[in-house]
Amino acid sequence: MRIVPVNLNEKSYNIYIGHNLETTIIDFFKAQKYSQKALIITDTNIAPLYADSVKDLLTKAGFNAKIAIIPAGEQSKSLSVAETLYTQAIEQGLDRKSPIIALGGGVVGDLAGFIAATFMRGVPFIQMPTSLLAQVDSSVGGKVAVNHALGKNLIGAFYQPQAVFMDLEMMKTLPTREISTGLGEVIKYGFIYDHDFYTYLTEHQQEILQLKPEALIHIIARSCEIKADVVSKDECEAGLRAILNFGHTLGHAIEKETNYAVYNHGEAVAIGMVGASKLSFKLGLISQDVVDKMCQLLANMNLPLKAKNCDAQKIYQDIFHDKKTVNGKINWVLLEDIGKVCIKKDVPEKLVKETILEIL
Repeated sequence: MRIVPVNLNEKSYNIYIGHNLETTIIDFFKAQKYSQKALIITDTNIAPLYADSVKDLLTKAGFNAKIAIIPAGEQSKSLSVAETLYTQAIEQGLDRKSPIIALGGGVVGDLAGFIAATFMRGVPFIQMPTSLLAQVDSSVGGKVAVNHALGKNLIGAFYQPQAVFMDLEMMKTLPTREISTGLGEVIKYGFIYDHDFYTYLTEHQQEILQLKPEALIHIIARSCEIKADVVSKDECEAGLRAILNFGHTLGHAIEKETNYAVYNHGEAVAIGMVGASKLSFKLGLISQDVVDKMCQLLANMNLPLKAKNCDAQKIYQDIFHDKKTVNGKINWVLLEDIGKVCIKKDVPEKLVKETILEIL
């Protein structure tokens, strides 16, 4: 088992990564001063696979746990679904020390975290991410949210979990596409922060795609270490943390324009990273070789490089609804080299529109 600490002073916590974490989970819950009633939030895909076994673990730790099941998919990240979960929490008698456990992918984690942050002004929150994407991205760092019709993650909070448990046994049930969508975010970490990690990804592509345990634990742990390092320096996205949004400005717009039904988050981010790298090249920040290396690695990991059935003008309009837009200026996260990024506010409209056309 690998343990990655997230250092946030009194809000610090550990990420546990490995196989068969049952004893670790039971020991953690026994050691906490939580109320005995707990709520496990999961979705229709994950519930049949793991909900009962997690409930059994909590029972062994002395808890009376209930399971709340939401429909799988991005559409569940809404205020209406959140209201049904608040109702269940109230009906089941949860109090301010009752833990809420997110068992699922990024949608479940974001939604359950939003419930934990706002129910009774905040209750204990534990992440048990089941997808590679959630393990390397949304479960780490404490950003929780629901979507609005006009944009993704516009209603949310910064709310840290008290622990994250990543049991890699759960990876065995993931479809191939879900592995690739997680790799979109993994590749991002190499390009924004760590050239050596990028090199590792290029040299171990087959071991990663075949889910070899050593390669899998390394890429998850290193991704978590990078994100934890960034978050510990800038928890609430005042500056440095913005680099984690590389590829997300265009990626979120693509997700919105395809109604969150065509591309998984990591796939949309991959296309967005291609766009951001092309924009970086147009601004003279990087060479074409860096763009080519990104496209090659993404393609090798079965990720898309272009979006289908999107309108360029609508994509352009959508990027101004992005959370990273301030006073009408988009904070573009752009490449200066593999492992190094910068943030630019005054990118010419003409270059942005050219780039959008090139990724459609």
